Amino acid sequence: MASLHLQQFATHHVGPLGLSVAAAECVCVEGASGSGKTLLLRAIADLDPHRGEARCDDAVCSAMPAPAWRRAVALVAAESQWWSELVGDHFADGVDADWLARLDLPAAAMSWQVARCSTGERQRLALLRTLMQAPAVLLLDEPTGNLDEQNTRRVESLLADYRLQRQAALLWVSHDKGQIGRVAQRHFVLDQGQLHECGRR
Repeated sequence: MASLHLQQFATHHVGPLGLSVAAAECVCVEGASGSGKTLLLRAIADLDPHRGEARCDDAVCSAMPAPAWRRAVALVAAESQWWSELVGDHFADGVDADWLARLDLPAAAMSWQVARCSTGERQRLALLRTLMQAPAVLLLDEPTGNLDEQNTRRVESLLADYRLQRQAALLWVSHDKGQIGRVAQRHFVLDQGQLHECGRR
């Protein structure tokens, strides 16, 4: 279990801001196009320059090698990156057959060529690839943006189970108010570089 803490955190035109996401909590962020949602997630993942501090429990981002931080605090980007022709080459830690089935993907998907995968298949596979690394914190940039309603619900269900079973902290960017209502314990709007809480339940 782990929690995420941001203190005086800033990047580009976002921040400085503070935020804590507890273990087993899902916090959603929405905002207008160009408000900086993706920039914020990329900075937390230590992919872009930033000021202030990010912590995963007692681990401090600035005191860790970037690859170690990104294994613990993992970004699932809206557009996934693939560096080999075959899907299976991206799963060095193997694949959970149950998770694969829950995302409506066959075992044979590991032998597929990435180029033959639909956008939605690539999005689900990229999420699964990240989950197999067992990150303590998940940064989710519209992880269902290319999915139909049925597959969106499949992803939501798997992420809910991962969050609770692994006591993981989730920071989830979404533009779908219905989804936010289903998955979030807390909900913020990013506007003019600041997070504004929309109510607590």
